[in-house]
Amino acid sequence: MAVRNIVELTNDTFASEALQCCVPVMVSFWADWCKPCLMLRPLIEDLALEYEGQVKFATVNVDEQPELAREYRISAVPTMVLFKDGEVQDVIVGLKGKSDLQSSLERILTPA
Repeated sequence: MAVRNIVELTNDTFASEALQCCVPVMVSFWADWCKPCLMLRPLIEDLALEYEGQVKFATVNVDEQPELAREYRISAVPTMVLFKDGEVQDVIVGLKGKSDLQSSLERILTPA
């Protein structure tokens, strides 16, 4: 999932790219064999453009990074995990529509 504003994360880069980021981060846990994951890809790409500068978008291939999938208890793909200030803010499991994902992003961007 290499799009210029979507980062592919590994065990080595996860902490610096997702947990220590100065903006909220949406991490999409996915797999090559997962049809809903592939259907979600263009939506994530659209959101990455729409929220550029406000939210960082990243992906984790669960087959290539099983330790991260275990650490975040990913039991189904696709799963999107929203981080802010290094803390999990929201977990979205399954194929969702753009408006559902936008609602989650807006909640995380709106000051409490």
